[in-house]
Amino acid sequence: MKTIEKEAKKMGMYENVMHQFNRAADLMDLNPSVRKILAIPNTEIVVNFPVKLDDGSVEVFKGYRVQHNNALGPYKGGLRYHETVDIDAARALATWMTWKTSLAGLPYGGGKGGVQINPKNYSTAELERITRRFTYALGDNIGPEHDIPAPDVNTTPQMMAWIADTYMSTKSTNERTKHAHVVTGKPVGAGGLEGRDRATGYGVVVGIKAWAKHKGVSLKGKRYIVQGFGNVGYWAATFMKQNGAILVGVQDASGTIYNNEGIDPEALHNFIGQNGGMISGYIDATVMPNDLFFGMDCDIMIPAALGNQITADNADSIKAMVVAEGANGPVDVPANDILIAKNIDIIPDIFCNSGGVIASYFEWLQNRNGELWDLQEVLEKLEIKMNNSFKRMLDAAEKYNTDWRTAAFIEAIARVEQAYLQRGIFP
Repeated sequence: MKTIEKEAKKMGMYENVMHQFNRAADLMDLNPSVRKILAIPNTEIVVNFPVKLDDGSVEVFKGYRVQHNNALGPYKGGLRYHETVDIDAARALATWMTWKTSLAGLPYGGGKGGVQINPKNYSTAELERITRRFTYALGDNIGPEHDIPAPDVNTTPQMMAWIADTYMSTKSTNERTKHAHVVTGKPVGAGGLEGRDRATGYGVVVGIKAWAKHKGVSLKGKRYIVQGFGNVGYWAATFMKQNGAILVGVQDASGTIYNNEGIDPEALHNFIGQNGGMISGYIDATVMPNDLFFGMDCDIMIPAALGNQITADNADSIKAMVVAEGANGPVDVPANDILIAKNIDIIPDIFCNSGGVIASYFEWLQNRNGELWDLQEVLEKLEIKMNNSFKRMLDAAEKYNTDWRTAAFIEAIARVEQAYLQRGIFP
């Protein structure tokens, strides 16, 4: 059977994001000079660094950091540990981050990167050494006012704490406390933000609630499926349950499960915690073939795994009313057009999963200003920001008579375009 992991290896995500960019740029008549600048990343960094493993052997790892654009502020974006990390994926994800931060109205540009590994093959001690050595290899290519990493696929708050500690250790003693905001997504005890752990999943549900209100429907009793049950999938399912929706199907790299009566997100999460992070073997659901997942009978679909999961091969089987993109680039270009032709709404990734970077901004501000924000304050501020973005996206869709994804891109690109037109280009 095909799995999420195997499908992800077909990724042509940069091609995907550039198609989205060009479609929006054509429709909004983007300034030609600005278009040239935004069509390529500012900086691409590749580092090869050695790490001593537990058995005493040395392995050389390859890490990436792509900085797409910083016209609006420092580069911002996650670091992922995954076998699919390469320069193409980093370019695509960094570019999406530029549009995501711009649409959210944040003073950031876009960056992304990671290490090309399967972290399950390494011990905790080895992952710490890999993370610290990667941080050291990046050197001054990251910094609290220059490029601010965050968690992403297979990276954790603990890893962010290691990055912060390693980076601060390279600074003079009297300057170390000034650099705590070099990274966001840290544990609360190490300068992290209350609620950062659930912010992306919460934001996905904020987006779904905004869609439901716009459509005049209730989420109560709506049936939904989730691809990927990591941080984003779990928290999205938790908040969907609070809104009365019913989880009926889940897929991850280990397989697909279905229960017509509903799957309890908390029970599944607890099982995963004791089962190596996988859903395989969960007894309160039926095992299904992976290729039937997208065709499951449901109202709402939340792809929260990797990119290019919904393609021309499976888009036509989708029965959901709406696809809420919890992952980055889960719907490729041909599939996007198929879904639109089927009158299936798509809540685009640069809006739908922006809760994480919005909360990262709050954490950055908290560290920068020496403040402490409580959980309720964080979630309320996040919801306000996302609802404002949703309204701007709808207004652009109406103005340009286009789909929500293209409208979101237009809104995001226009803000960066304005910065260039007002500031000019040096020299």
